[in-house]
Amino acid sequence: MENKVLAIVNQSEITEKDIQRSLLRFPEEAQEHYKTEEGKKQFLDQIINFELIYNYALSNDMKNDPEYIEQLQLIEKDLLIQIGVKNIMDDVDITEEEVQKYYEDNSQMFKGAETVSAKHILVDTLEQMQEIKAEITAGMSFEEAAEKYSKCPSAAQGGSLGSFTKGRMVPEFEEAAFELEVHEISEPVKSQFGYHLIQVDDKTPEEMKSLEESRHMIVKNLLHQKQNEKYINMITKLKGEYQVEIK
Repeated sequence: MENKVLAIVNQSEITEKDIQRSLLRFPEEAQEHYKTEEGKKQFLDQIINFELIYNYALSNDMKNDPEYIEQLQLIEKDLLIQIGVKNIMDDVDITEEEVQKYYEDNSQMFKGAETVSAKHILVDTLEQMQEIKAEITAGMSFEEAAEKYSKCPSAAQGGSLGSFTKGRMVPEFEEAAFELEVHEISEPVKSQFGYHLIQVDDKTPEEMKSLEESRHMIVKNLLHQKQNEKYINMITKLKGEYQVEIK
């Protein structure tokens, strides 16, 4: 792609590549705006303004300004620290044996939680619930009963609460739901909200994720651990080479 010259300020060219490089410093939302025709014009004007100020600073010998020199030294120090840390962190290898061992030693991390998909009916009294259950036993569908009687907003979906894991529902409700068999309807269950009648639609048992499913997370964790160890070891070594005084 041709690197088109968009403007020239004091014999210095501003090209499309300069614009693209400068755009990368902005958040993605801002980048999208500056990709429009109007945005491109605004951004070019801004770059031209910066170039004018740069020339003004050079013409007024601001390179020798004490504040500039101090800021330049701080930037240089920060940049060297970043490069030094990157140098320490580089060349960390993760072996297949390490991945396998991590997977075996941390098996609890890779278990998918047991889930239940259920619907319920919620009313205020036990008497109401017993009457509703009698209607369901006599032939009314659970969904129809939920729409007709339940005071929970889920009534609009036939009482459906979707799928959930342990820890998402109140204890009394959760205990009953996870003990029920698929399609089984519970006895009335009392909670702080009233009385529930629960029917389980589906259950997914706790399953172990495979090594391949877990590989990305394992490699990421191992990389973090080994980089951290390498960093700490290097700091310990450097403390022996350079004098450190804490006052």
